[in-house]
Amino acid sequence: MKLIILSLAVVAVSCAPAQPNEPIPIVRYENEGVNPDGSYQWNIETGNGISAQEVGQVKAGATPEDAELEVSGSYEYPSEDGSKIQISYIANKDGFQPQGSILPTPPPIPPAILRALEWIAAHPEPEAKLQK
Repeated sequence: MKLIILSLAVVAVSCAPAQPNEPIPIVRYENEGVNPDGSYQWNIETGNGISAQEVGQVKAGATPEDAELEVSGSYEYPSEDGSKIQISYIANKDGFQPQGSILPTPPPIPPAILRALEWIAAHPEPEAKLQK
């Protein structure tokens, strides 16, 4: 009976919820806020190896309504094996464009399809006339 009680006590202790993790400190934090011209910049680094930075600026257009925000930045964090994973990006009128060695890349376009696309580009069809 004592062995059963001792076994249950060991199981209960080993199944007890783990102590909460220690908070991860912020080692560095810089934030300029938004400047009058719409630009901004921030940087952050944590005690567990995560860091990120971003810069944004407004690109003037023909009219104030045509102005566009362009953002560039990067972030990195440690992978499970301890190596650093790094991503850099640009976000603008063409969308979010990340780059990094961990991101998948599309396979190359087969040569026959590439030749067909080149031929189509070199021989555009005349615009069809609408019939009334």
